[in-house]
Amino acid sequence: MSDTRPAQTYGGESLLFLTDEQLRQGIEAMFFAYRGFTADPDRILTQMAYGRAHHRAIHFINRAPGTTVNNLLAILGVTKQSLNRVLRTLIDDGLVESRVGSMDKRERHLFLTDQGKALEAKLSEAQRVRMRAAYKEAGPEAVSGFRKVLEAMMDADMRHAYTKLRDTTS
Repeated sequence: MSDTRPAQTYGGESLLFLTDEQLRQGIEAMFFAYRGFTADPDRILTQMAYGRAHHRAIHFINRAPGTTVNNLLAILGVTKQSLNRVLRTLIDDGLVESRVGSMDKRERHLFLTDQGKALEAKLSEAQRVRMRAAYKEAGPEAVSGFRKVLEAMMDADMRHAYTKLRDTTS
C-alpha cells in the first residue's frame, strides 16, 4: 500500500522525498553543529587534560547516580579497558567515587563527588546555553521534530537505553 499523504514542505523542500544533496546538507549541518556543541566543554576539559570520554562518563554518572560500571559500559558503547582508563583518572582526581555493591560485591556503583558535580554542572551549562539559544530560535515545533529525528537515527538498542534513562530521570 502506498503512502498517499501529501509531502510536507519546509522552505519549499519536500520532507518525504529528500534528494541526496539535501541529505548531504543535513549530514554536514550535524557535523558542524556537533563541533559547536562540543567546543565549549572541550575548552574546559583541555585545561584539565581530559577528553570527551571523560565528559560522557561524568554526564551519565550524574544522570544516573549509582549506575554500575557495566551499565555505563552499555550506555557508552566503549571497551572495558577504555572505560577503566577514564574511570581510574576520574577516581584518582577525586571526581568520581566507586562503591562496592551492597547486593553483589562484584558490582561497582559510580557516584560523582562534590567536585565531580561542580565540573559536570560547568560542562553542562556551556551546552545548555547553546541548546537553549538554538531551541529558542528554532521554535517549539522544530524542537520536537529535532528530537524525533535524533531518536529515529538511534539504533534500536541505543533508543531503548536512551528511553530507559530518560524515563528514570524525568
